[in-house]
Amino acid sequence: MATQLTASASKGKLYGLDHLRTLAIVLVLIYHYRIFFHPEWIDTVGKFGWTGVDLFFVLSGYLIAAQLFKQMAAGKGLSLKQFFIKRSFRILPAYFVVVAIYFLFPYVHERPALAPLWKYLTFTQNLGLDLRTQGTFSHAWSLCIEEQFYLLLPLILLGLVYFNALKKGFWLLVGLFIAGLLIRLYCYQVLLLPQIENGAFGVLWYKWIYYPSYSRLDGLLIGVGIAAFLQYKPVQAKRILQYGNQLLVLGILILAGAYFLCLDELSFGASVFGFPLISLGYGVMVLGALSPGSVLYNYNSRTTTTIATLSYAIYLVHKFIIHITQDQLAKLGVDKNSNLMLGICVVTVLLGAWVLNRLVEKPFLKMRDRVLQDKQVGKKRKLVVKTVEE
Repeated sequence: MATQLTASASKGKLYGLDHLRTLAIVLVLIYHYRIFFHPEWIDTVGKFGWTGVDLFFVLSGYLIAAQLFKQMAAGKGLSLKQFFIKRSFRILPAYFVVVAIYFLFPYVHERPALAPLWKYLTFTQNLGLDLRTQGTFSHAWSLCIEEQFYLLLPLILLGLVYFNALKKGFWLLVGLFIAGLLIRLYCYQVLLLPQIENGAFGVLWYKWIYYPSYSRLDGLLIGVGIAAFLQYKPVQAKRILQYGNQLLVLGILILAGAYFLCLDELSFGASVFGFPLISLGYGVMVLGALSPGSVLYNYNSRTTTTIATLSYAIYLVHKFIIHITQDQLAKLGVDKNSNLMLGICVVTVLLGAWVLNRLVEKPFLKMRDRVLQDKQVGKKRKLVVKTVEE
């Protein structure tokens, strides 16, 4: 069985990353469930759940950068058109459907108000986000950061290639990482501390520290660093990947330290150093999950594969589905704070995500594949015509 699983993994299906993606969405679900009526134990178990987004950032940074680095290493260069077609068909259709639901059906709002529509359409909703006036669909902030990342990363790589400075990309990563620390330090000391007496400190902490792109690049940078290390330092990478299970344990230990540092998310230590430490911990776990000898790499679970496949849809719909489910079942006498309500909400969220995946995500992914295939056929035809003419 172990040999069979390893062989399957070697064909391109990275089970370890599916497990981590499932962990990320479970953490986010538990954390966000705390804003609704919930059993008391959710407060304790879900306290560290906000870091699930950081795990998503590390995974996205790695997966996107790995694709781009692979193209560059193969000498094919970077096709911006192909890259943006892939990302657009993958991300935008389901996202725009959910945005339309929020703006067309006010009943689904889990909080009083939305940000302006143009902020969702331009993926800038995370900038200046104030939970007091724009609390509905606030979790789109992380999607905004990822879209900004998808836009900038290939352009930066093209710039490095153009100026023959790809080897200096490491220092760019380090510089951006340090810049994030300094920006959060400035925001905390200059923008937040003077507000600590007026009762708005928590809301402003989210606005200036938690949501902005310039404060939350740590996970994406760690992911890009992992992809670069595996692609351009294969000898060193092979040595490290021999210790898959040890990497997983090390990642858990780092996260344990981050947990205690971030017991108070609004504290100075958590705000300045918590995000990079969490991203580092998850980055080490991603390395472990990519190690052929690790338990995560070799263990194939249909459950985690399914949840990982639905994770994007789950992230999009979970808040408004929980809100609707609790409102409707409360009319039937189900206690909103009960474990029964929690279990039903999990089921309805999974069903809603499955519907969104089937009706929107999968058809557009098939359309994407046809578009890319047609482009490849067109290129081959042009090449044949050119050869014949010559």
